Amino acid sequence: MEFIQAFILGIVQGVTEFLPISSTAHLLIVTKVFGWKELGSKDFVDAIQFGSVIAIVGYFWSLISNIVKGGIEALKDKDWQREEWKIIVGIVVGTMPALLFGFILKDVLPESALIIAIMSIIMALLLALAEKIGTRKRDFNSLQIRDGILVGLGQTLALIPGVSRSGSTLTTALFLGLERDTAAKFSFLLGFPTLTIATLYKSLKIFNLFEAQQLPDNIVGLLIVGIISTLIFSYLSIAFLIKYLATKNTLVFVWYRLAFGSAILAAIAAGWKG
Repeated sequence: MEFIQAFILGIVQGVTEFLPISSTAHLLIVTKVFGWKELGSKDFVDAIQFGSVIAIVGYFWSLISNIVKGGIEALKDKDWQREEWKIIVGIVVGTMPALLFGFILKDVLPESALIIAIMSIIMALLLALAEKIGTRKRDFNSLQIRDGILVGLGQTLALIPGVSRSGSTLTTALFLGLERDTAAKFSFLLGFPTLTIATLYKSLKIFNLFEAQQLPDNIVGLLIVGIISTLIFSYLSIAFLIKYLATKNTLVFVWYRLAFGSAILAAIAAGWKG
């Protein structure tokens, strides 16, 4: 049964990590509804995010390698105006706020169903506003260091449960006038370092708990199942969103988040403890 739970949690993590609907929110709600206390621990669900990290590298390998090569050439030639260099600096600088505030607030922010519901509705409204006023005239080649800084600041909101890393970065990018698919690509690339570092940190914590014999003997197998499931569904989720946003708007996610948040509020009002 635990292996089935690990596989399902991998599906939830993979599908929701890159859609602007909050993976943390959905993992928390799923584990609370079904009472999966052991595998529903934050350490386990954060560790299986490694599958999402691999999915980003696999899907964007060509783009990432071109950016890295261009950045190295820019460094050699001291060409600080080169597009790849600006993207790299923007991603590095934009990652700092999320890492800094994440370290400071990692044990402070509560993960409650009420907060998730409220933030889901607030972010839905912000995404709708970004759709309304965003110009969507800038493509990937127009990215500047300023974009990385501002989208990185937007990413810090994802520290609040229910906000969504992809949702906050995508919304900020749309406010900055980026095309929808460009905004999605850039949000994935900018969120990649933060997701990787957070996953490695949690994986190390899992390893230490295992060494101290505070975890089940089958935890390695459960992590493998969870990571593989996450990898498969993360890749599919990325491919879907990039293709979807090339021709369609984000309003389907706005309505979903409104419904998701409202359903949680209704359940709490009806007596669910969350």
